[in-house]
Amino acid sequence: MGFATDCIHAGQEPDPATNAVITPIYQTSTYAHDRLGETKGWGYARGDNPTREALERNLAALEGGKHGLAFGSGMAAITAISSLLNQGDHVVATDVVYGGTYRLFVTVLRRYGIETSFVDTSNLKKLEDAILPTTRLIFLETPTNPLMSLTDLAGAARIAKARGIPLAVDNTFASPCFQRPLEHGADLVVHSTTKYLNGHSDSVGGIVVMNDDGLREKLKHYQKSAGGILSPFDSWLVMRGTKTLAMRMRQHNENGMAMARHLESHGKVKKVHYPGLASHPQHALARAQMSGFGGMLSCELGGKGQAERFLNGLKLVTLAESLGGIESLACHPATMTHGAIPAEERQKLGISDGLVRLSVGCEDVQDLIADVDQALALV
Repeated sequence: MGFATDCIHAGQEPDPATNAVITPIYQTSTYAHDRLGETKGWGYARGDNPTREALERNLAALEGGKHGLAFGSGMAAITAISSLLNQGDHVVATDVVYGGTYRLFVTVLRRYGIETSFVDTSNLKKLEDAILPTTRLIFLETPTNPLMSLTDLAGAARIAKARGIPLAVDNTFASPCFQRPLEHGADLVVHSTTKYLNGHSDSVGGIVVMNDDGLREKLKHYQKSAGGILSPFDSWLVMRGTKTLAMRMRQHNENGMAMARHLESHGKVKKVHYPGLASHPQHALARAQMSGFGGMLSCELGGKGQAERFLNGLKLVTLAESLGGIESLACHPATMTHGAIPAEERQKLGISDGLVRLSVGCEDVQDLIADVDQALALV
């Protein structure tokens, strides 16, 4: 089936009890046993829930995977992946990652004897050189948050597979509409379903998708044991969101490209980071492994004062954390999404105090451009 068809139908059948077209919200904590030892397949909702299972099937299909496991947040999903590690293990991770991911690896996993090397994975030689005998996971974010740099997925997968190391990819920014890492050799794909998959800024969740049965069993055991599950209502909200994912992403992509081109030509903008621009240093790679470029971009405005005046001057675009909703959002990574990263490290990575990140929504793009222009006039 085509992607848009899978968005609407994959993993979902009419409800067997009523023939309802939309999967119901099975808002229950437990399930009756027909007789001792006999159930209809469900026992306790932390372990399994029909609404959550429908979402897991849907998102696995969208990523071209066999299994999906839904968690209470994107960070809960990444934490589930980290449960595959043991004390003394080592992780190689993309250097420019979401601040919450950095915080997990540095302030939580390190306490359990798991070390992480953050490297520029856009350079496969640096990725390869960072691997140690104790490396047990490679974790990529591509495009990165917030600098929109890319990692060659097929190249990274070759390096990982040659050493028997699982490769996990955070695909939140691209969504499965524009990038499917499993098809390039990744072992695990993670999303914050809060973002594009839900698309309406009214749910928090996460998903891990994989093909390997063994990885699924380990992560399913963790999901049931640790209990960080996605609720039935949030599962239903995300399924409602994925039904319009294909059409929403087309609009995000169209508006994102228009905004990136406009900002690149604006005299008060120093630099625009967007893989759809020919000026992006990895534009050719983006065209090779992505089918679209999405609605995420960032731009350099000079210093914190310029960024602050711009952000405070926006009227239609909302100053807020998060991304991927139908409404446009703007944020200041240095003090918001990446505040957990020390200032000196942020500067080394290129996350300057003058950097602004935009999640370009589905509004009329001329209205978005007009708002951005009036805010830039204050810079």
